[in-house]
Amino acid sequence: MNAVDTVAPRWAWAEVDLAAIEHNVKLIRKWVAPAALWAVVKADGYGHGAVSVAKRALAAGAEGLCVALAAEGAELRAAGIDAPILVFGQQPPEHLALMRSQGLIATAFTREYIAALDDVARADGGDAWPIHVNVDTGMQRVGVSWRQPVEPVALVSAAAHLDLDGVYTHFACADDPTSPATAAQLARFDAVLSDLDRAHVRLRVVHAANSAAAVSAPTSRLSFVRAGIAVYGISPGAGIDHLVRGLRPALALKARVSHVKTVEAGSFISYGWRHQFSQPTNVITVPCGYADGVPRRLGTRSDVAGPDGAGADVLVGGRRRPIVGVVTMDQFMVDVGDDDVLVGDEVVLIGRQGDERILATEWADRLGTIGYEIVCGISRRIPRVAVG
Repeated sequence: MNAVDTVAPRWAWAEVDLAAIEHNVKLIRKWVAPAALWAVVKADGYGHGAVSVAKRALAAGAEGLCVALAAEGAELRAAGIDAPILVFGQQPPEHLALMRSQGLIATAFTREYIAALDDVARADGGDAWPIHVNVDTGMQRVGVSWRQPVEPVALVSAAAHLDLDGVYTHFACADDPTSPATAAQLARFDAVLSDLDRAHVRLRVVHAANSAAAVSAPTSRLSFVRAGIAVYGISPGAGIDHLVRGLRPALALKARVSHVKTVEAGSFISYGWRHQFSQPTNVITVPCGYADGVPRRLGTRSDVAGPDGAGADVLVGGRRRPIVGVVTMDQFMVDVGDDDVLVGDEVVLIGRQGDERILATEWADRLGTIGYEIVCGISRRIPRVAVG
């Protein structure tokens, strides 16, 4: 399920606030001006719905989009989006014709792939294919080495059916302003651009900054920034929380109570009996679980016995209440004390209820991960409902 739905057919859903997306894009544009902003909408818009996010981001002033897969770009085209779309990474050879037919900007960094792109463009005819070359300045994931950038860039420039549109790199540690890595990578990228200039290679655009670098390293903004996680209102990392104040989280994960019961003191709950109740209490069942993107480890901690081992909080009636027992595939349970809770009442897993709020980063901190993984992990079983 890629586009945001307008109805929720089950008692668990994610609300996607498109007004928050618009707010965040406008705010980031203000922060990075005069650089432009391209919105990263890979992984179904980080779990928010790529088509709906892309349309709202473009309406708010984003000048282009970025995806990770050819199919992701094709889906945006099928939705009527005609903005520039950059595909990160080299794609399987059998996907190149799709990329070409959909007018997607390709990333290249190896001789063989550049030749394959030229062959597809030659067979297709038409205008030269815009290509961006990815330079590895220290991420060591993909890209041409920053020490030898000229040859592959020159190959693109010389290819009869390719058009060298840009060169870019990606930072490894921009979410940590104390790390020397970003400055080192930027210096390497500057050296690459100098080498290309000496080789008389002319570039239309150069880009380097992700969300973190866009706010923490102003000199990295260049032609445009590739804003991903910040578009969705989530901080790229604790080290730069203070630099992204004003962003609005765009996703809320909610459910409705499916069952209510009173449990006895001394009884246990869920798989493995990891949680034992010290006194009688009311317990509700919430109809979503780890198959929906609620990690199993959010339940009662196995290293702490009794009530102190209760899991992450959810919001019920505007109050924080703990998950008890192991989160199961489709359901989990919550201790609501002596609260009077009814079947059908709203439960907020991520988002706001009353004066309380739970952020995706709260889950991330508990699990030792990052907010990106939390929102991307909300499965396609969860309907996305547009608000805002």
